[in-house]
Amino acid sequence: MKLSRRALNRATLDRQLLLRRVNLSALEAVEHLAGLQAQAPFPPYYALWTRLHGFRPEDLAKLLIEREVVRLVLMRGTVHLVTAADALAWRPLVQPVMDRDLKTNTQHAALVAGLDHGAVADEARALLAQRPHTSGQLGTALAQRWPERPGGSLMHLVRCLLPLVQIPPRGVWGRAGQPTYQVADTWLAGTSAVPSLAQLVRRYLKAFGPASVADVQTWSGLTKLGEVVESMDLRTYLDDAGRTLYDLPEATLPGEDVPAPPRLLAPFEQPILSYADRTRVISDEHRKRVISQNGIVKGTVLAGGYVKGYWEVETARERATVVLTPFERLPKRDVSALESAGRRLLKWAEPEAEHDVRLNPA
Repeated sequence: MKLSRRALNRATLDRQLLLRRVNLSALEAVEHLAGLQAQAPFPPYYALWTRLHGFRPEDLAKLLIEREVVRLVLMRGTVHLVTAADALAWRPLVQPVMDRDLKTNTQHAALVAGLDHGAVADEARALLAQRPHTSGQLGTALAQRWPERPGGSLMHLVRCLLPLVQIPPRGVWGRAGQPTYQVADTWLAGTSAVPSLAQLVRRYLKAFGPASVADVQTWSGLTKLGEVVESMDLRTYLDDAGRTLYDLPEATLPGEDVPAPPRLLAPFEQPILSYADRTRVISDEHRKRVISQNGIVKGTVLAGGYVKGYWEVETARERATVVLTPFERLPKRDVSALESAGRRLLKWAEPEAEHDVRLNPA
């Protein structure tokens, strides 16, 4: 069966809980979505706000404080917010991504070459067994044993070798805190999980499917997943380019004529980052306008099911303004819906401020 680009778009929005707000708990949503991109502390809150009925910042903050979700380096070697069980199951699976970075990182690879990795990891574990450390603290402590190596590079090495979680208050809404680390199996003692590449693929397809092998590899950062996918009992489709797309046999697809309401998507949104072919949600031209050269991803405007602009919040004194920048002229009904969404977002995120919405010319 062949899937048109529009059919694939609607399937993606459906899996990503973006066709309609849903009645899930924050924990259920994080699990369903196979985690949330979390290089910055607060985009996951905006991602859940746009998907869930009645979501409150404290719903996710409580999960972090109670260790039901954690922030750590996972897919593609970037920080994700995932459930405790997924953190323990997936971190060993993406170790090849970390190993590759140790050999290719332009800033640190040469500075940690030749070190006994096992000895560095053991020393870091011993230090963290005493108490959590910030990056600077751990790097400085390690440099006392390896004084010929920069502390920052030693910290990078440890981050690649060990499953380090960023503990609260980092990532807690309304609170500031530099990244402070603890080993995942210590922080999440009592939680168990079984690593499985096939289960990782299933979870990806549940949240992002139908998708190609290249899509799964782009999301995870792993390579050579073709054999894993081929060994699984999956349904197959073809996209407009003739590529094979895989999906769970029990998964359903919405009709391609299902309406897609305008949305304000969070910065670092997963649908923009998690496919080899991202044109199912954003054109290549528009992607260059929302992702900077250093990897910062702006909050985006979704209209008609596709990214059609970006949004930002400007604050000055006691006023907060959502600034909408469309890439093309949008229908009046979409503009009205986006302006209304902007006011609701400010009421949720900046309840004490005066609110305004500004539309820039296309």
